[in-house]
Amino acid sequence: MFSKKVFASAGLLAGVALTLTACGSGNNSSSDATPHFKQAVPKKTVKSGGTLKVAIETDTPFTGIFSQELSSSAIDSEVSQYGQESLFDTDDNYKINDKGAATLKIDQNAKTVTITVKKGVKWSDGKQVVAKDLEYPYEILGNKESQSPYYTSAIASIVGMPEYHEGKASKISGIEMPDGENGRTIVIHFQEMKPGMYQSGNGYFWEQAEPYHYLKDVKFKDLASSDKVRKHPLFFGPYKLQKLVRGQSATWVKNPYYWRGTPKISKIVNSVIGTNSVAQSIKSNKFDVIDVVNSQWKNIKGAKGYNFVAKVPLQYSYLAFKVGKYKNGKNVMNKNAKMNNKSLRQAIAYAMNVDEAYKRYSSGLSFRIPTLIPKQFGKYYDKNAFHYSYNIKKANQILDKAGFKKKGTYRTLPNGKKLVIYLAAMNGSSNVQESIIQNYIQQWKKIGLDVKLSTGRLIEFNSFYDKIKNDASGIDMFIGAWSLSSEPSPADLYNEEAPFNYSRFVTKENTQLLNDIDSQKSFDNSYRVKVFHKWQDYMNKEAYVVPVSNGYSITAVNNKLSNFSLKPSDSNARWYKLGFVK
Repeated sequence: MFSKKVFASAGLLAGVALTLTACGSGNNSSSDATPHFKQAVPKKTVKSGGTLKVAIETDTPFTGIFSQELSSSAIDSEVSQYGQESLFDTDDNYKINDKGAATLKIDQNAKTVTITVKKGVKWSDGKQVVAKDLEYPYEILGNKESQSPYYTSAIASIVGMPEYHEGKASKISGIEMPDGENGRTIVIHFQEMKPGMYQSGNGYFWEQAEPYHYLKDVKFKDLASSDKVRKHPLFFGPYKLQKLVRGQSATWVKNPYYWRGTPKISKIVNSVIGTNSVAQSIKSNKFDVIDVVNSQWKNIKGAKGYNFVAKVPLQYSYLAFKVGKYKNGKNVMNKNAKMNNKSLRQAIAYAMNVDEAYKRYSSGLSFRIPTLIPKQFGKYYDKNAFHYSYNIKKANQILDKAGFKKKGTYRTLPNGKKLVIYLAAMNGSSNVQESIIQNYIQQWKKIGLDVKLSTGRLIEFNSFYDKIKNDASGIDMFIGAWSLSSEPSPADLYNEEAPFNYSRFVTKENTQLLNDIDSQKSFDNSYRVKVFHKWQDYMNKEAYVVPVSNGYSITAVNNKLSNFSLKPSDSNARWYKLGFVK
């Protein structure tokens, strides 16, 4: 499981299973599975051997940065999941337990987190994972030259991390290795303990290791482009990378040193296919494991030779409004930004006919979501929060009241100047993505808003996020998607320092609410729940980021396979246990 929040592909927007993002351990608990889908295939006795063929669904080549500290693409994580294993296993509610490669001890009074890797957990070159391998990822995260997108305020709460990040210290003083670099334990000292630390994905400590003995000679600035990260990475998971065709395919064979035992499958080959090819690939049984494109469900739901399993992942698509830029490690709002008008943002949200669009294009398997905290987070989700539904009349009334006057077909700004809004959106599943986006543009036209695609067309995934991250001009609003961490705090996505706060909004109230969610007071869970509810209500009313949709993520699994499960507790061991039936 990954402890990061990262952006996702356009898949969700078009009613497709999300195919890209490295953020979070996005699996739902069993209570969230749909009535007609199970979370695991039938249990049968499995044999050793066989080649497993797995589809990677993307319309662009994967970048192939196989370092969790440096990659911000979920496809990279998807490609590397057979070798890339988290340090910790969890239960089905994402609480960390001691069943994984490492154990965790939290001392609230001493303000420390102690991580000990188990003896026998070895890299795929046979070397034991040691304390330095646990500490080294923090150096990657904190060193400015590595340009990690995950240096957050959460990581910066480690004692000595800010000094290291600023180049004022050569080491991170708050991370001890009591038995030396070749021991198996690190002790991390924090400025303040946080209530989410018991959950996987909390962001305060890292849940990955990196092979220091292998990478130490690579300069931080060269890590992301180095062959040791991109062509010949080391992992301690069940499989090791045998062959890579850059951006197209990866072949995995058993890691002979895997700490849990010997995996059942002999070889795993995962290959890129375009989203247009998914339905035909399922019908022809081309792959053993392949995610379903929801918009194609009607065409393949009767396909023979597969068991279909599903989850509602921890992810969502959203509409965000650009109201500033990222400068010197902070989001800085521009009070004069075109979209810095709450009435305009709210009207745009009310005019989106999300449910109607997904009913048409995804067989109803995708749906509008009311808040930025998914339902899977239980009490933290506020079902009563103010939220948007399709209401053209209300949208028009809001704009009228705010002074956006009609001049012919379209409205002008309150000062009488012409108003054109430029929207950025990713390309996606064949014509479905284009159809959904054009549908929204037509809805906005109904309320007198002239919305145009910022480049005149949908944008390729990597180029899209490059523009969004770098605050490219000519984008007033954009539709993106997140895959979330399994600890529900939204701070790393929406606080003042968060690089992922792509809208670039900063308000005193938002900062206060985010601080309260992760405060000492929030060790009282009832208090934390109340603040979560306040934040959802506040965010929806301000509408800098508007929640749009989520959807069932369906996977087709060859019915000759067993031990495939989508439960969070099975996340780390899934590929180790999987096998062909006898």
